[in-house]
Amino acid sequence: MKIKYLSTLIIALFGLLMVSCSDRLNIAENGNRGGVDKFYSTDNEADEALASLYISLRSNYFDWFFVKNMLSDDSWTGGGSRGDNSQLEGLNEYTFSTDNSMIGGLYSALYTNIYKANLIIDKVHGTSSEMQRDIAEARYWRAFCNFELVTLWGTPPLIDHLLSTKEYRPSNSTPAKLWAAVDTDLKTAISSNALPSKTSVNDSITGQRITKEAAEALLGKSYLFQGKYSEAASMLDKVIESDKYCLYTGDYSTLLHAVNNNCCESIVELQMRNDTEQEWNQMTMLYLMIGWRTDHLNISGDAATNIATGTYGFMNPTKSLYNAFVSDEGINGYRLKNTIRTYAQMNDYGVTLQSGISLYGNEGYFNWKNRCLKSDCITDASYFQALQYIDLHFMRYAEVLLMAAEANLETGNTTKALKYTNLIRNRAKLSSLSTITLSDIKLEKRLELCFEGIRYQDLIRWNDASTALANQGAQIPCYFSTGVSYDYSNSNYGFKEKNKLLPIPLKEIELNSNISQNANW
Repeated sequence: MKIKYLSTLIIALFGLLMVSCSDRLNIAENGNRGGVDKFYSTDNEADEALASLYISLRSNYFDWFFVKNMLSDDSWTGGGSRGDNSQLEGLNEYTFSTDNSMIGGLYSALYTNIYKANLIIDKVHGTSSEMQRDIAEARYWRAFCNFELVTLWGTPPLIDHLLSTKEYRPSNSTPAKLWAAVDTDLKTAISSNALPSKTSVNDSITGQRITKEAAEALLGKSYLFQGKYSEAASMLDKVIESDKYCLYTGDYSTLLHAVNNNCCESIVELQMRNDTEQEWNQMTMLYLMIGWRTDHLNISGDAATNIATGTYGFMNPTKSLYNAFVSDEGINGYRLKNTIRTYAQMNDYGVTLQSGISLYGNEGYFNWKNRCLKSDCITDASYFQALQYIDLHFMRYAEVLLMAAEANLETGNTTKALKYTNLIRNRAKLSSLSTITLSDIKLEKRLELCFEGIRYQDLIRWNDASTALANQGAQIPCYFSTGVSYDYSNSNYGFKEKNKLLPIPLKEIELNSNISQNANW
């Protein structure tokens, strides 16, 4: 109690001292920039608000990326050993409950982003082109967040304005209302004429922020998920026919690396900078986590020259994914070798397991697509490999093509469906298809976009999750130099009916008596 009273006294004396000093200072308003209602009145202030939203999106990317990838059948959690990250293991094996911290973190982050978007949409009233662009971008990101909320949780609250104190405990919304909000925001952003288009396919500057075509692509994706195939085809065709984007035709294995930041295939990516003065402000655990488990490996030859070591070995490809590649393009497929490497191929590259060591959560396949390269690093910090400047990818042109292929197929336009799918196949150095089915598009989408946070939501909307994920987590592999062993198992595992929606996080239920949990959670 004495400490409490002493602290109070010190605070009071400090306040008196500050008042006394302020009497002698000739600083207008003591530097006060005014309240929230006085801010957002200039282009710079609107830009600052948008920058805050982008910083929030960047800091939230880790949970967004891992939640969606761990829920798919393309990767094992991995790590150093069993229990290295129990939250990710729970997601990957379908043993998670309502208190999973990754689910809770993503849910909270999406609403934080919506709040920051609402500040711009509700408070910026200027008519300058810069302010109007900021508002349109805020609408895009609010739509993006609501898209994730409705596809992952189904019934969370719709927050389409800044809340008053009486509104702090909102009730569940409905999928219909959330979808309507997504579509309205995107259509408003597009029709505002405030979003620019790239000047050409090789314009790497304009696309660093949201373009008109990026908004059209997300609207097309929204229509596709709602089963509005004609609308989806029309919108996605617009993006394709704009001729502002194309598939990258250089070294496929570098497509998602720093050398190709903002390349011709980029639709939406958050910017990172190769700036040593700002490197710790940009740090991300992403590539530290998904780089190979290098403390279990011997690294020599080309690998020693190119690979950034000191990474943790999470998100290892499944045998199921590898076999899907082989079925489509054979064991020597160009896209396969630039996405996944076998242990034998790793040996040729200069990577071997240390004597007596195993790789947990690994079936003998290594993520080559997202390998951690020294050339990606602002600083090659092998003690804590978290300083890359690879842009954070949300959508690329390949996804637009495959969504357009699906939408056109569903409307009976097989010519366009074939054309778009064959563009993907030809880039992968595969022969063109002469006929096409939805199964063909599903397979190409899995192979082309694996590890990019897309497949799980597709499996749900295709009603394929119950089959594809039924045995997820039944047995967990360990890889030894002599082969794979399934040493861990769960009695409760795999996708169940309740998993069609994620649970509303437990803390939200505890804090908000007006919100109801999703069915069977």
